[in-house]
Amino acid sequence: MHVPFRCATMALAALLAASVQAQPATYKIAYIDPLSGPFANVGELMLSHIQFAVDDINAKGGVLGGTRLQLLQFDSKLSAQESQSALQAAIDQGARAIVTGGSGSSVVTALVLSVARWNQRNPGKELLVLNHSSIDPEMTGKACSFWHFQTEANTAMKMKALANYIKKTPDVKKVYLLNQDYAHGKQWASYGRQLVGLARPDIQFVGETLHPIGRVKDFAPYLANIKQSGADSVITGNWGQDMTLLLKAAGDAGYDLRYFNHSAGSIPGTVLAASQAKLGQLTWVAEWHPGQADMPRVDALAKAYKAKTGKEFLAPRIDFTPRMLAAAINKAGSTDTPKVAAALENLSFDSVVGPVRMRAEDHQLLLPQVVNTIAPVDGKAVKVGWDGTNYGFRTDAVYSGNELAQGTDCKMIRP
Repeated sequence: MHVPFRCATMALAALLAASVQAQPATYKIAYIDPLSGPFANVGELMLSHIQFAVDDINAKGGVLGGTRLQLLQFDSKLSAQESQSALQAAIDQGARAIVTGGSGSSVVTALVLSVARWNQRNPGKELLVLNHSSIDPEMTGKACSFWHFQTEANTAMKMKALANYIKKTPDVKKVYLLNQDYAHGKQWASYGRQLVGLARPDIQFVGETLHPIGRVKDFAPYLANIKQSGADSVITGNWGQDMTLLLKAAGDAGYDLRYFNHSAGSIPGTVLAASQAKLGQLTWVAEWHPGQADMPRVDALAKAYKAKTGKEFLAPRIDFTPRMLAAAINKAGSTDTPKVAAALENLSFDSVVGPVRMRAEDHQLLLPQVVNTIAPVDGKAVKVGWDGTNYGFRTDAVYSGNELAQGTDCKMIRP
């Protein structure tokens, strides 16, 4: 009597096994960045870029001839503690790679340390961290990790680009340093003093202030101090609402300043705030800016992105972060994390902004940087308006990744 039952059970098991085998394999990527709070718009923009790239990779066959990428989403809430909880949830759901960067360098650093500990204790279940926006040079310096890869130019590289430009800008004479009170803000101020001071020894630094990140509602008191100092320019690492509210306060006060920033134009609302202020010149640096001339591959990607999402495309590096991961998986011929990490080292990638290379000694991507200024459309230097305004971006200077490359204190420990 037990034989038919056993046969039926075996047949059912075989059917279930066949069903499992028929399902396409997946490689899970966990997105951990702010999706709520004052910087939610930044996190949503980054997520949209990554999701578009993942969908495009899958539409073209995925990786390894059929493995699909699956994007999991977690809200970091701009908190190291919340990010740790998100990391554990990602691990529980089978993630093999973490994509992050918009949570700030202190949060991303905590994630990298946690991943390194997890990897050491769980061989065979290792994770990678791909960092598209946190630009603390320590992350590819003294605090470098074999498991961490930075796909954005770091603070020193960006400030070197700005310093090179300021060297040729004689009307910058007195500089105030206004920055958010956390690791990145302090570093933006420090590298500003160091590299701009080196490029222009005649410049006077007339003041320095750190303010709470994401909590200042009115920058008028800070602007009053800047005005009292006699500054004509501000080096600020502010981003998100801290940048837009600063521009608003300056416009309300009628204070015509120059600002030097790392990524302002790629954050939603900044161009609108600059156009409404009508005063000041906001100069920033990125791998590309909207309306940049002679960039047909980015133009085509931006057009496809907007057609699918209804949103403006702003950050090629975020788009090509998962594409570089996919290229490394295919190069390795495996989804085994140590093999994928080894394949990412020294990976040369033909990105839409030109060839980029992941430097093996510290896992810092070498990519071009474009110094550009938010300015009114004039039909010549600025041909395209942005954010529904008649303001766009003027190209001021372009530097290659090799021109901006810095030395590194990284002593990479490989498994």
